[in-house]
Amino acid sequence: MTSSTSTAGSGPRILVYSDDVDVRAEVRLAVGPRLAAGQPDIEWIETATADAVLAVTQSGGADVLVLDGEADKVGGLGLARQLKDEVFECPPVLVLIARPADAWLASWSTAEEVVTRPLDPFELQAAVARLVRGSAVAR
Repeated sequence: MTSSTSTAGSGPRILVYSDDVDVRAEVRLAVGPRLAAGQPDIEWIETATADAVLAVTQSGGADVLVLDGEADKVGGLGLARQLKDEVFECPPVLVLIARPADAWLASWSTAEEVVTRPLDPFELQAAVARLVRGSAVAR
């Protein structure tokens, strides 16, 4: 299921998908509570299942999706491809991959951004910020 962790406001709604609660926490910690000083707080939407990601995405409930490419059952790379193929005006997607050699799979997934583990907080935060800026322009 989904859970939001933030104060209500006009900040970006960022969905983070992983079957591993530690990966979700690592993403939230690396990105931080807001994208820059003076910006509104991020509204985090945590999901542990592909069905929950699909439901939130179809309802327009997220501005950016961060998907774990190593998630069990339904990996984030395949899920990204499915969302891009099936959801009209799918929000921008960032996928987390375990190995730089998996970059070709990330390209196949049609994700706009790719970050390799171990997560570099500066790289992850910058990638998320680019996607949020891009989704705000697209509105």
